[in-house]
Amino acid sequence: MSSSDVLAPAFVAPTRYRGAFGRLYRSEVRLILGRRRNVAMLVVLSIVPLLIGIAVKVSTPRGGDGPQFLGQITGNGLFLVFTALTVGMPLFLPLVVGVVAGDSVAGEAGLGTLRYLLTVPVTRSRVLIVKTLGVLTFTATAVLVVGLMGILAGGILFGLHDVTLLSGDTVSLGNGLLRTLGVIAYVIVALFGLAAGGLFVSTLTENAIAAMATTVGIAVLSLLLDAVPQLSGLHPYLLTHNWLGFGELLRGQVDTGALLSWSGLHLAYAAVFLSLAWARLSTKDVTG
Repeated sequence: MSSSDVLAPAFVAPTRYRGAFGRLYRSEVRLILGRRRNVAMLVVLSIVPLLIGIAVKVSTPRGGDGPQFLGQITGNGLFLVFTALTVGMPLFLPLVVGVVAGDSVAGEAGLGTLRYLLTVPVTRSRVLIVKTLGVLTFTATAVLVVGLMGILAGGILFGLHDVTLLSGDTVSLGNGLLRTLGVIAYVIVALFGLAAGGLFVSTLTENAIAAMATTVGIAVLSLLLDAVPQLSGLHPYLLTHNWLGFGELLRGQVDTGALLSWSGLHLAYAAVFLSLAWARLSTKDVTG
């Protein structure tokens, strides 16, 4: 008899307690946000827009230098948000999300706490849902930290004004802030595809470090493939290809169809990875 049979006999229905799911979710979020490592990563993320803002303030970039949106920061501090996200998407944000997602299941399996969690009793599907929501919450928190710090630092260093879009149109500050919220939401959805991949990898091993490295490796591999011109036919289907597609929200005429298509691809990746994670976790022999 396997240990999974001992933990969750097929003939015993889990007892349902009112509010148990909410308590389990809050416990998961406290666990993620309470780890010093994760807090330290959020602090580092918050410093990124501040450093970019100070660097631009001290030395105004020349035309064409630096990442996209960098030249617009001096005219409007709101562009500091977009620049920080552009800088963070290739490395910092995927690294942070990969660490948390990779550790989500593998970390508890390695410590032996996953086995005890499943004896509460809690169904494995519910555990996966809670883990998914916990990682999604952290992903959203990480992006919001960059966005809010960008607005704060940009407002202090350069001021917040009516926004001149990439298309040359000018919109009000309120409209610009709404577009900024749309940019943040788009980035969260884009990173959720990677986070789901990390959850799946995390169900395959009890080694959290290996799961973290593999999750970050997924993003790196996709970026490398995206940089090879000979694979241009594959590029539109890569996980990272449209990560910076949020620039479409900074045009007068927003191509909503393109944004929905790109977001749909990210969500499709998430759905596939989460389905694989559920298939793995539902049959996983938890011995830790």
